[in-house]
Amino acid sequence: MIGQSVALTGGPRAKSRAIESGEPVVQLHDVIHIYREADVETVALRGLDLTIAAGEFVAIMGRSGSGKSTLLNLLAGSDRPTAGRVIVAGLDLARADEAERSRLRGRRIGIVYQSQNLIPMLSVAENMALAASLAGRPMQRPDIDKRLGTLGLASRGDHRPDQLSGGEQQRAALACVLAADPPILLADEITGELDSVTAGEVLDAVAAIHREAGTTIVLVTHDPAVAARADRIVTLRDGKVVSNGPPP
Repeated sequence: MIGQSVALTGGPRAKSRAIESGEPVVQLHDVIHIYREADVETVALRGLDLTIAAGEFVAIMGRSGSGKSTLLNLLAGSDRPTAGRVIVAGLDLARADEAERSRLRGRRIGIVYQSQNLIPMLSVAENMALAASLAGRPMQRPDIDKRLGTLGLASRGDHRPDQLSGGEQQRAALACVLAADPPILLADEITGELDSVTAGEVLDAVAAIHREAGTTIVLVTHDPAVAARADRIVTLRDGKVVSNGPPP
């Protein structure tokens, strides 16, 4: 990772980043995305243009149906645009095959959803070890404990998800995603079901990752208070960018 990375990554592998801070890591050019079901077409994105620099923290806002989730799916490579170009970490996802997009997700992108996706019968530490192993980057228990400590979970490594609070579960899910050491973090409404205090704890953890590790963060949210934590807020309406700038 970039800058002071050791505190959050727990290993020297983070120093090898292909894209330096400030260079474009996400570029969308005239992106159109249409969902088709039977004879019905729904236009989710309408000629969207967006650039995000490496190391930037960007919040995506907009009402339901504005295209936020579609945008996140395109950035994750789980869907392809109907037209236009989506370039993430140098890979044109509109032209890449499934194997290429899968490799990008495994090596460059971490995704945190509102639902934590933790395996319930495993402890937090075991969930992290599994996530790291699947990414081809095994972690030893000392590194796992160090990572949990940075997220305020130092005493929770041996607990199962159902033994954690909602905020702890969300931070544990974040720890599992970070076990793969992704330079890009996509977060979808991760505070939507949390109370304000717990949401603040999760956002503090995200802000620390951004500040200390230089991780590029794209966070989708309905909440202006959450978006205010970002460097920049991009607002969508009817599949287009209608505002793009620093928090008020």
